[in-house]
Amino acid sequence: MPTTQLTIPTPAQGLHEITDRVRAVVRDAGVREGLCVIFVRHTSCSLTIQENADPSARRDLEAWLNRLVPEHDPLYTHTSEGPDDMPSHIKAILTQTSLTIPIMDAELALGTWQGIYLWEHRKRAHERHVVISVTGA
Repeated sequence: MPTTQLTIPTPAQGLHEITDRVRAVVRDAGVREGLCVIFVRHTSCSLTIQENADPSARRDLEAWLNRLVPEHDPLYTHTSEGPDDMPSHIKAILTQTSLTIPIMDAELALGTWQGIYLWEHRKRAHERHVVISVTGA
C-alpha cells in the first residue's frame, strides 16, 4: 500500500493542523477499510489528535506544556542550538511521534471535534517531514 512523505512548514512553535493533508493522502490511496499510520521524522516536534473547534484549547495546551517544560533550566547540558532545543526534545518524548488512525468507509475515523496536529516545539520556522502509510482494502 502507498506510503507518502509530506513536507509541513511550521512558522513557529505551536499546534499546526494537518488533518486535511492526511485526509487527502487517505483519499488518494483508495482504501475503504484499514489503517493510516502517521510518523514525524524529527526529535523536536510531535503529533497529536486534539480538539479542532475551539482555538483556546490549543492555546491552553501550548501554554501548559511550556510551563511543564520551561526553557533555561540550569540542569540542561544540551544547549548549543538555543534555549528552546532541549525543552523541545523533552516535549517530543512526552507527546507522540506517531499516530495510528482507523479508516472506515474510506475516511479517517476521527471524532466530530478531532483534528490531527503537528506540534512544533521549536520557536523558529521549520520544514517538518511526516511519513504517512495507508494499509487496508
